[in-house]
Amino acid sequence: MVTTTALEEELLALAGSVPDPELPVLTLAELGVLRGVRLTAPGRVEVRLTPTYTGCPAIEAMSADIEQVLHDHGIPEVKVRTVLSPPWTTDAITAEGRRKLAEFGIAPPRPTGPAGGPVAVDLTIRCPNCGSTDTTLLSRFSSTACKALRRCESCREPFDHFKEL
Repeated sequence: MVTTTALEEELLALAGSVPDPELPVLTLAELGVLRGVRLTAPGRVEVRLTPTYTGCPAIEAMSADIEQVLHDHGIPEVKVRTVLSPPWTTDAITAEGRRKLAEFGIAPPRPTGPAGGPVAVDLTIRCPNCGSTDTTLLSRFSSTACKALRRCESCREPFDHFKEL
């Protein structure tokens, strides 16, 4: 059993408050990529971070931003370690993160459910602007590889959809 100290909890909250560099409306905690913070020695912290996909270019910016916020909090030595297992999925996005995506105009990913469990059959993507499910895929890729570009046929507005992984 691993116990977490009060300082580790505080540092986890600080690291988790860092905005995602590609989706600054979300924090790293809301995105679900922050796996943990461990004090390895006085003044030395190891942070575990999982990218949204292998080769994600934002991982370097995330790491640098985490290092900066923890340095600013008085931690002189910060090591951010990339952890690939278990892999990140869109199910890791918190309810608050999903709410913020929709509020920002990005259709949040649909929950995929537990591994080995029933598969969700909801095939529609709801427009974050008007709520209609009458939407059309325009491009499988948008401003980032994680998003697809769609258009609502009701309000005619284009919008991003954070793809399910």
